Amino acid sequence: MNVTAPPSAPWADTLLQSFAQAGYVHAEPAILQPADPFLDLSGEDIRKSLYLTSDASGEELCLRPDLTIPVARDYLASGRAGAPAGFSYLGPVFRYRWGKPSEFLQAGIESFGRQDRAAADAEMLALALEAAAAFGLNNVEIRTGDVALFTALIDALNLYPVWRRRLIKDFNRKVSLTDDIERLTLATGPGRNEYEGVLAALAGSDRKAALALVTDLMSIAGTTNVGGRTVEEIADRFLEQSTLKAGALPRDAVSIIKRFLVISGDPDDAVAQLRALAADAKLDITAAIDLLESRVGFMAARGIDTRRTRFSTSFGRGLDYYTGFEFELHHTGNGSEPLVAGGRYDGLMTQLGSATPIPAVGFSIWVDALVKAGKSGSAA
Repeated sequence: MNVTAPPSAPWADTLLQSFAQAGYVHAEPAILQPADPFLDLSGEDIRKSLYLTSDASGEELCLRPDLTIPVARDYLASGRAGAPAGFSYLGPVFRYRWGKPSEFLQAGIESFGRQDRAAADAEMLALALEAAAAFGLNNVEIRTGDVALFTALIDALNLYPVWRRRLIKDFNRKVSLTDDIERLTLATGPGRNEYEGVLAALAGSDRKAALALVTDLMSIAGTTNVGGRTVEEIADRFLEQSTLKAGALPRDAVSIIKRFLVISGDPDDAVAQLRALAADAKLDITAAIDLLESRVGFMAARGIDTRRTRFSTSFGRGLDYYTGFEFELHHTGNGSEPLVAGGRYDGLMTQLGSATPIPAVGFSIWVDALVKAGKSGSAA
């Protein structure tokens, strides 16, 4: 079934008009996109649900599974790249959803180039709430988090690079993160294996050094992969093993991480708890906490009742490119799946080819979920 937005749909007119009034230019990226950015940068759920094809030259392509990366690519290819610019969209996206239609409508906003990060974050949440209101939903559950806080914490703990990389990678995957913390707490062992010399050489190295060593060794051996694994994958595996053999994740670090991950509730209370944790553990994460506090202030200035906002340090959205503020709007009392979701992804532009970092934040609207929630709210 072809999914389109009926021109006469009141919500479509209201939504697009509100985006335009807020200064966001309508964008219409191509439906067929290069697959690599989605395979490399999206979360596992999206990677598993792609509809892939290839052209005559062998380039791997896909039907766009969302619109953030396509809008970002078009922005980088334009003459406005690097300058502040905002875009809105409403159109079909394509991904396998296990029993749900694979073609569905997505709307949203992407904001690029703004240096006032806290204010831009608050604007995204305010516009997302306005979008929900366009569907008749004025009392939604607001869930927020900030992956930058977790990154700042891990950096301040001065862990081995492999531990840092693994913990941050698994931040959005709660079960994996919990398992990693427990495993790294217990990890150590005198056992030997055939790669003992390589592991000893890598002890304490960073990823760049590990990759260089493994590349040299495989070049000498005259091979580029082993058992289907790439040089990068083999280097990562060796680096992890060498770190685990060097000793367990320090118990004081484990205690701090666990204390951090249970902080939740009112954003103002969370700020106070985070400052107390930083002081007790003598960790410099002040800049990340200050940004959170500033964002909460801008949210209040936008008319958002922050007491209705649930903040959690363990909240994550499962997309690998998020770097800061994250949020979801849910139907009150009903729904594990979000109606609107978004956040900050400052690292995406350089990963897509920008020579310099470009701040970026935005959100996507699950139109079918919002229409359904709006109808059920009206019926109630």
